Amino acid sequence: MITAQGIELRVGARTLLSSATFRIAAGDRIGLVGRNGAGKTTLTKVLAGEGQPAGGTVSRTGQVGYLPQDPRTGDLTQRASDRILSARGLDQVVRSMRETEAAMASEDDATRDAAMARYARLEARFTAAGGYAAESEAARIAANLGLEQRVLAQELGTLSGGQRRRVELARILFSGAETLLLDEPTNHLDADSIAWLRDFLRGYAGGLVVISHDVELLRVVVTKVFHLDATRAELDQYAMGWDAYLKQRETDERRRRRERANAERKAAALLAQADSMRAKATKAVAAQNMARRAQRMLEGLEEVRVADKVAKLRFPTPAPCGRTPLTATGLSKSYGSQEVFTGVDLAIDRGSRVVVLGLNGAGKTTLLRLLAGIEQPDTGTVDPGHGLKLGYYAQEHETLDMDATVYENLRAVAGDLDDTRVRSVLGSFLFSGEDADKPARVLSGGEKTRLALATLVVSAANVLLLDEPTNNLDPASREEILAALRGFEGAVVLVTHDEGAVEALDPERVLLLPDGSEDLWNEDYLELVSLA
Repeated sequence: MITAQGIELRVGARTLLSSATFRIAAGDRIGLVGRNGAGKTTLTKVLAGEGQPAGGTVSRTGQVGYLPQDPRTGDLTQRASDRILSARGLDQVVRSMRETEAAMASEDDATRDAAMARYARLEARFTAAGGYAAESEAARIAANLGLEQRVLAQELGTLSGGQRRRVELARILFSGAETLLLDEPTNHLDADSIAWLRDFLRGYAGGLVVISHDVELLRVVVTKVFHLDATRAELDQYAMGWDAYLKQRETDERRRRRERANAERKAAALLAQADSMRAKATKAVAAQNMARRAQRMLEGLEEVRVADKVAKLRFPTPAPCGRTPLTATGLSKSYGSQEVFTGVDLAIDRGSRVVVLGLNGAGKTTLLRLLAGIEQPDTGTVDPGHGLKLGYYAQEHETLDMDATVYENLRAVAGDLDDTRVRSVLGSFLFSGEDADKPARVLSGGEKTRLALATLVVSAANVLLLDEPTNNLDPASREEILAALRGFEGAVVLVTHDEGAVEALDPERVLLLPDGSEDLWNEDYLELVSLA
């Protein structure tokens, strides 16, 4: 259980949440919603104990499982399976058993006998902690999240960002925590895994807070909705499911608008009467009292919700370039003994539009990193053509300097733009005033996405490499990106699970990984996008 009493959240001088009190008990399945930048991620960090409120208190009983948007997986030499088992402390026992099994094969009698005795003790500890049933449960959860046995046997450092995040999600679901705090858990999941996760969370007996832009998950899973209102810095709590919440919220907004209109009309009449009475000395006190009544009437009103602001996004007019600005020949890449792909060829012509499809772990992100020059291929070459100017959007936001401010990140790539223009671009992406001076590391996932996209806007790129650009975005911001994709005149290589993004791109070609086969785009491929 988690109990929050009068908590306040601030970022710099801006108040995100003022004096909220609530409880997350067993059986509560809460959807935490609000526009990008409203403070949802900040609130979950505070509830998880990874941040402190500006005011009030948070108390926790029982284990809390927290999935941040950008999980830090710790030791990258650790096996993926051991990372999952670590949620119940089984990883060290399993690792010791694995090492002892090797010693049991020794030809030296003393070594073998000591190893067998040690193995018996380790197996007793393993059984007491849930043993083979727990290991089987972990494997089942991992499989349902699209993590195959070969992936579980790999070290974390050899996995893609999407695979590592699914390992973290599997670890948290396996933990048996009494309360789960999940920030965008469907990122990097295919359609089958999302469907399984919905069923898992719907049957979860503990407390749950989930941030998600997957409307169907919210509709199926949540029994309560907490709406973090960025305009009023308040947490509106609705003890109802998703569809009922949407209707009730509209009803509440209509009531606020009606009450404000009535009060403003009455206050205006009082003020007008007070003004007419001030000319007479004998009625000056009465006029002053009327003015005070009008002021109190307006002060007691709740703020009316204003339409959430949306970043204004238009990709740059591409710089002139040759007919084929980017060519890749015979690319292969392995991490240790794990081969990702081999023999991949790709030619990006001026203005061409290519979507890259493949199962999670097939190397889609790796390919974009090779094309962007972030990593080097084991074999093959990436050759820039005449006038190439690349813009790369990384799903893990690696292109951002987390220690630099929002303004400094954009200034670093803004070329000849003056400071006024740089701040104007930031303002169009909803970074104004003090927000522009925040370090990038404190931004939410949606805000990092907006900043990374802003760096593309000032780049004049003629080839965009986009890796899951719609992740972490609210519906309105997502629509802005899709509209920008439709209007961009340069070349695009897109990796996404979002069918809407592919439809907006209207691709000419598809590259299938890990085979590296290329085909003309047709609608039959669309159903593979959400499964990829």
